[in-house]
Amino acid sequence: MKKIIIILSIIICCSCKDDKKKLQKDIKPADTSNVKTETIEGDFSGGTLLRIDDFPSNYIPPRKVDIWLPANYSKDKEYAVLYMHDGQMLFDSRITWNQQEWKVDEISTRLMNDSITRDFIVVAPFNINEIRHSEYFPQKPFESLSESIKDSLSDEAKQNNFKLDIATSDNYLKFIVKELKPYIDKNYSVLTDQENTFVAGSSMGGLISMYAICEYPKIFGGAACLSTHWPGGNPNESDLLANAFFEYMEENIPSSKNHRIYFDYGTETLDKFYPKYANRVNTILKDKGYNASNFKNLKFEGADHSELAWQERLYIPLTFLLPKTNE
Repeated sequence: MKKIIIILSIIICCSCKDDKKKLQKDIKPADTSNVKTETIEGDFSGGTLLRIDDFPSNYIPPRKVDIWLPANYSKDKEYAVLYMHDGQMLFDSRITWNQQEWKVDEISTRLMNDSITRDFIVVAPFNINEIRHSEYFPQKPFESLSESIKDSLSDEAKQNNFKLDIATSDNYLKFIVKELKPYIDKNYSVLTDQENTFVAGSSMGGLISMYAICEYPKIFGGAACLSTHWPGGNPNESDLLANAFFEYMEENIPSSKNHRIYFDYGTETLDKFYPKYANRVNTILKDKGYNASNFKNLKFEGADHSELAWQERLYIPLTFLLPKTNE
C-alpha cells in the first residue's frame, strides 16, 4: 500500500510540473499596440530619451522602459540595438538612488561620432527593486540547487529586503525577446538580426546578460557582463552558486563562430570578491573555442562596484561588441 501511495505521489508531482510547464508555454505575448511614449526633457548628448511608463507584459509585472535614440537617428537608416538592464541607472542621475549614472548617451555618442562603433540605439527596461534579484538570477542554475539551498537563499534575500523565493529570469527574458524586441523591431528603424542585437548589464545584470545569450543565442550576437556577480548572493567562502553558474555555462555557452562575450571585474568593494573566478571563466570560454577576437575577461585594478566605475570603462565593451563595420 505504501508503495502505491509513493508511486501516486510521484505521478501527481510530475503531472503538476508538466501542467505548470504547459501553462507557461501557453502564455501569449501582451498586446503592445497601444503603448505610448513620452520624451524626457534634458540634454542627452543631442539624442532623444523616450520613456514608456508601463510597458505591458504577460510574463512579468509592467515597468518603465527607456529608449535612447542618437542625434543622427533617422528612419532612412537602420540601427543596431543594445538592450541594457537596470534602465533607471543609465542616462539620468536625477532619478537614480545614488545620484550616479552610466552616461550611456554621452559615451555612445562619442563612439559613434568618432566612427569607432556602428550606429545603435539603446533599449533599457527598468528594474523593480523588490524582485530584481529573482528576475536577474539565472533560472536553470537556480532550479538545479537543492531545496535547502533555495530556502537559505530566500531567507538571506528577506534579510536584505528583496525577494528570491523563486527565480523568474526565464519570464524576464521572454518579456525582452517576445514582447519588447518585437515592439522595437516594429516601431523603430533597427536591424533585427542576431548580428546587430546585443545585451548588457552589471552585477546581477551581468549574470542575466550571460544567461540571455546562452538561452537565446539566435537572438543575441553579443553580451557585455560588467562586474558579474558570480557569488549569486552575499559573498562567502562557499562557491556553490558560482559553480552552478559555471556548470550551466559549460553546457550552454553559444557557438564562438558568431558570438562575442565580454566579462570584467574590479578589485574594490563588492568587486573584490570576483577576481578568484577569472580563471574558471577563462577556461570555460577557451574550451568552447573563444579567443581574443570574440572574448574578453578584463581586470580593472582599483575599480569598485558602482555606476561611476562602469561609466569609466563602458567604452571598452561597446567598442568590442559593436565595432564599426565596412558598409
